[in-house]
Amino acid sequence: MVQILYIEDDHEIGKWVTEELHDRGYKVKWLQTGEGSLGYIQEADIVVLDVMLPGLDGFTVGKRLKKEAPNVPIMMLSARTSVEDKLQGLEFSDDYLTKPFHPDELVARIEVLLRRFQKQKRESFIIQHLEIIPSENRIIDQRTGDEILLTGKQYHIFHYFLKHPNQILTKEQIYEGVWEEPYIDGDKTLMVHIRYLREKVEQDPANPKIIETIRGIGYRVRQ
Repeated sequence: MVQILYIEDDHEIGKWVTEELHDRGYKVKWLQTGEGSLGYIQEADIVVLDVMLPGLDGFTVGKRLKKEAPNVPIMMLSARTSVEDKLQGLEFSDDYLTKPFHPDELVARIEVLLRRFQKQKRESFIIQHLEIIPSENRIIDQRTGDEILLTGKQYHIFHYFLKHPNQILTKEQIYEGVWEEPYIDGDKTLMVHIRYLREKVEQDPANPKIIETIRGIGYRVRQ
């Protein structure tokens, strides 16, 4: 049975959505705040998350959940319809549904995300000599068959690149996406982490082919 982690503070909406999902055969864990949600993410197949929450807002909660479990899809729910809000949500989430919505549309979108992520979980993909297995958070060196072990920060940086394939990313984007803190001009922290990351994933770290430096802008990983 599919387990949905549902975070919604509005009691009337939350009760209605939970009942609709139960009636359609889903198992739902309904929380009314984002506090404590990290404790349930590993059991979830998908997250349905409202933007307007007491305490931590949905954007903050969603980023933390995605960082903790990158292979669990997140759907944002919001009465906000501005392009800016949608873009902010889609920086980390996998879908954005505006209120009011029909339960049939919610369920249809849930099923699309589940199919997409289940397919991703079954598959691996190749970048140069690396085999990436998303469902296991593993990277295999195909030359030797050995697993490449990354530190937590190295993994989050590499995963951020994989979430934005073929895109040129600025240092500011990467730093703020991984550390969730404002980038301070001149800070060398990201450069140091990328240097050590290259030493693990590149065949020739001095001549990187996977994590490309785009001079004057930032970095890119081609897929």
